[in-house]
Amino acid sequence: MPRVSKIESFRVSLPLVRAFETSSHRKAYLEHILIRIEDGDGAVGWGEIASPSDPYYSPETVDDCLLMVERYLAPALADADWEHPAEVGALWARIRGHNFAKAGVEMACWDLWCRSAGTPLARALGGTRTAIAAGVSLGIEPTVADLLAQVDRYAAEGYRRIKLKIAPGWDVEPVRAVRTARPELPLHVDANGAYTEDQSAVFAELDDFGLTMIEQPYAPGALAAHARLQARIVTPLCLDESVEDLDQLDTAITLGAGRILNIKVSRMGGLAPARAAHDRAVAADWRVWCGGMHEFGVGRAANVAIAALPGFTLPSDVSGSDKYYERDVVEPPIRAVDGLVPVPSGPGLGHEVDEDLVRGLASAVMAR
Repeated sequence: MPRVSKIESFRVSLPLVRAFETSSHRKAYLEHILIRIEDGDGAVGWGEIASPSDPYYSPETVDDCLLMVERYLAPALADADWEHPAEVGALWARIRGHNFAKAGVEMACWDLWCRSAGTPLARALGGTRTAIAAGVSLGIEPTVADLLAQVDRYAAEGYRRIKLKIAPGWDVEPVRAVRTARPELPLHVDANGAYTEDQSAVFAELDDFGLTMIEQPYAPGALAAHARLQARIVTPLCLDESVEDLDQLDTAITLGAGRILNIKVSRMGGLAPARAAHDRAVAADWRVWCGGMHEFGVGRAANVAIAALPGFTLPSDVSGSDKYYERDVVEPPIRAVDGLVPVPSGPGLGHEVDEDLVRGLASAVMAR
């Protein structure tokens, strides 16, 4: 394959159609980095670094990722020969962490390679699905009535699962209200690590509501505490922030720290590591689903592609981009119809980036 001859990064901010609150903070817009690469034949690939702006979900931020791309990842890619995107991760194997930055650049390589080969990304990854069951994630609302209104809205739109963000003081009562109003609804909760083990009584109460899962109750490193909790409750625990690589996944499986894995391309460091996590978890009889970081259309399309793998049997966070953004950066925009998002059949990501829009929105551009 021709060498990458040009690498650009664009710092882009999009307002959310509705502010979103988790256990750590509230946000009204998302700021991500879009990566554009071009090879010597003029073929182009796009990726997205979906890191948060602030270090609440993970240590990485947009500022960190811009530096990593400029100083380390772009030079490594520009100087390299590679035949398949699964090889790209080896170019920066010496660099510890910084999975969000790595994921965005690796994603662009997959898109470039697939477009050059005329192959849909999902097929190149081994995907077998033609449509993905979409779940939706709802933030902490000012009142329970506001939350119920949001649940009614997205249930009416056909989403196959509702995820509720919880935090100390906003947990049992809102979940009870939703479960009472919607006894049939597949429902799970996500704490984003906001609780400590001495608050485990909350999860004993939540265990009575027939939840699909309780996601990341404790801090990322607290795998032993997760294992102790899983041994005491029936509801499966799902790990998110606790698993950034296969070694951590092996530890979690060995300890019995959960039964479900939320696989995020960004958190795992790219599509190839995410696929490997899928394979490892499924082999251990863990269920998997694809989580998200409120990606723009580029990263969201990559999520749809990875979620086409056969082990993704639970609804994934690949909801339509119109839930988050009035105007996305790709055409056609990603849409859910009756709770299903189609897997594109076109080459690469299967969506075209509106390059003029991206360049017009970018507050910072790096080119190499």
